[in-house]
Amino acid sequence: MSLILKDVGHEYESGRRLFAGIDLTLIPGRSYAVVGPSGAGKSTLLGVMAGDIHPAHGCVRRPDSSSANWVFQNPHGVAGRTALDHVALPFLARGHERPAAEEGAMSLLEEFGLEAVADEAFRYLSGGEAQRLMLARAIAAAPDLLFVDEPTAQLDLRTAHTVNDFLRRMAGRGCIVVIATHDAGTRDSCTDVVDLAAFQP
Repeated sequence: MSLILKDVGHEYESGRRLFAGIDLTLIPGRSYAVVGPSGAGKSTLLGVMAGDIHPAHGCVRRPDSSSANWVFQNPHGVAGRTALDHVALPFLARGHERPAAEEGAMSLLEEFGLEAVADEAFRYLSGGEAQRLMLARAIAAAPDLLFVDEPTAQLDLRTAHTVNDFLRRMAGRGCIVVIATHDAGTRDSCTDVVDLAAFQP
């Protein structure tokens, strides 16, 4: 169930290399912060790991029949749907009946400190609430691989701290969590760090 990168490198069409020589083995139950200077290719590396981008060099081996989910820096939800609906939907998609889906969704909302806004429409959530909701929704989908791109980039320091506290809880869930970030708090919330400064060509 590991995600394995062998001598992975990538470059722009112009020929400028982003990173090179990445050898990593990522295992379930751990969370990995991908850090590095601006332009080092943090988001690109997540895309390579997910299979959305083919690396210019090397190869990536993913778990057989693995499922992946993404959480982006700008939370995207359905404006008129409630927080509960957003988290219940992945349970329904996995075959749960409505009562069981809502029970599972409420449990996750409570875990992510969102029980008070369960019946609020997405449009009324704060930035931090919306980001935590997207994390809860991603967990509800039970992915093997979870990619989180700059989750605190659009948040103020206090709200970012709150989100980082919940990111710390993402490890140990049986999936591989990879987070691209420039935020030291997010980095410290992860169990492992991948510093792209070590893989600059």
